[in-house]
Amino acid sequence: MDPRSTAQDLHRCDLCETAIVHSYCDFCHVNLCKLCIGEHISDGYDKHKIVPFQERRSTLIYTKCGTHQHKNCKFQCKSCNNIFVCSSCTASEQHRGHIFVDILTVYKAQKENIEKDTDELINLISPTYEEIASDLENQLTNLDGGYEKLSTTMSKQGEQWHKEIDIVIDKMKTEVNNIKVKQKDILKTHLNEVKQIQSLIQQTLLAMKEIKKSTKVSSTIEYSSKIREFSKLPPKVQVSLPTFISKPIDHEKLHGLFGQITPLSTATEENVLSLNQPNTSVKELLDEPKLVATMQTGYERLRNVTCLNDGSMWTSGKANDIKCFSIQGSLLQAIQTKSGDSPNDIAVNSDGNLLYSEWSTRTVNKVKNGQTEVLIRLQGLGPLNMCVTSTGDLLFTMYRDDKTQSKVVRYSGSTEKQTIEFDDEGKPLYSGNYYTKYITENRNHDICVADFGAGAVVVVNQNGKLRWRYTGHPSVTKNEPFVPRGITTDSQSRILTTDCYNHCIHILDQNGQFLRYIDNCDLEDPWGLCVDNNDNLFVCENNKGNVKKIKYLK
Repeated sequence: MDPRSTAQDLHRCDLCETAIVHSYCDFCHVNLCKLCIGEHISDGYDKHKIVPFQERRSTLIYTKCGTHQHKNCKFQCKSCNNIFVCSSCTASEQHRGHIFVDILTVYKAQKENIEKDTDELINLISPTYEEIASDLENQLTNLDGGYEKLSTTMSKQGEQWHKEIDIVIDKMKTEVNNIKVKQKDILKTHLNEVKQIQSLIQQTLLAMKEIKKSTKVSSTIEYSSKIREFSKLPPKVQVSLPTFISKPIDHEKLHGLFGQITPLSTATEENVLSLNQPNTSVKELLDEPKLVATMQTGYERLRNVTCLNDGSMWTSGKANDIKCFSIQGSLLQAIQTKSGDSPNDIAVNSDGNLLYSEWSTRTVNKVKNGQTEVLIRLQGLGPLNMCVTSTGDLLFTMYRDDKTQSKVVRYSGSTEKQTIEFDDEGKPLYSGNYYTKYITENRNHDICVADFGAGAVVVVNQNGKLRWRYTGHPSVTKNEPFVPRGITTDSQSRILTTDCYNHCIHILDQNGQFLRYIDNCDLEDPWGLCVDNNDNLFVCENNKGNVKKIKYLK
């Protein structure tokens, strides 16, 4: 076996290729045994640097000075754009008063940087790219299956339509058959009446024939004419057949009624590795918030809105359906609730699937590919409002059956993980009623609740410890009590909540300090609200059924 090819063998001399290595030429980068050292340096070259093999590559090879040929550059001149200089250069008139740095110090620092970069490339950046590539490969792998499900869904819709059309046709045929029976009855009745008169006419003719033959004076004298009676002809009955009036097929409208296919949406999100660098992206508040758009949803009582990454939004109100609109306000999709009742709240999970809670069934449902399934079924408690956290957990505001106390509950999947109900002194954190309590999670993982019944925003940290409580801001222009409804947070960890009775929105910082109102956009009865990825604010107007898009950050 060749010893050089044996993985567990010792290092061998590069010259004789058999003896065990003893030394190393740090200039030529050659392994040497004791006997081959003399041969290697026998060429008379004065640059050889023989060191023990364990200290290989420890000798630094400096750049020769361009001005002083026999000296190595062991310094950098900071005043001359970090050029390499030797000791003689540092004392020269050319570099008088300049700042010099020992190259060894720079070398060691750069070695540390290289080691750090190598570690980050191997342990962080490269695995992240592998994860991204794996995710894309998974998307490609699942693509055909996803489109096959889409086709199956459309086919099922087609089958349902065919069934409905057959039902309509059968119903209309039954209706036509009933009309035919009625028409027959009418015609038969009139025919019987005519036949009775015909029978009387025949009897009269027979009687007249007998009179004509008879010579009795009395029978002739007593004859009474029936001509006037028979001349009153019965009405002519003409019952027309019913007509089927087919409506022209409006292909565009038919397509819209059948369903809609949402356009291709490619969400390209900024994907930045966290390398412990400070976040310098700060968005300041606009001096004057701007109303960007107003979209009509058709709800008489609009309550909730939540945004998707592609710019579309789900909305719900006091109705048994949940509608999805494009950013231009076009209806994209409508989902019927399983119970037939209006949902308490809606949210979108990290996969972009719609979630909605129902008090009547005490369930949280997920809508995926048009199909609705029960995600969580609660016992004894009913979900009021909810939000999806940054870790994918679900937070709910709930109340007891006796309506004496409310609480916040965290779920991971269908498992309850946390209950938040009392402060450190054992006092209830939230008002004891079943009024709306919208909930959201801030970027610092604080849990923020708009407690309508208490007239307060209550904020606890992720462990459930009370941080602060906000009960409004003194203002001469706001005459009604502060009663918050919807609540949301933005990329700057600011908290926004609707003040429905004063028709405005309060903006707070993450510590509960009032920053400003949004009260210049003609808001009326603001209710639910959300912020999209670009920090655009969407506000529900409860009575009008409008969603207003507002820009409030620079």
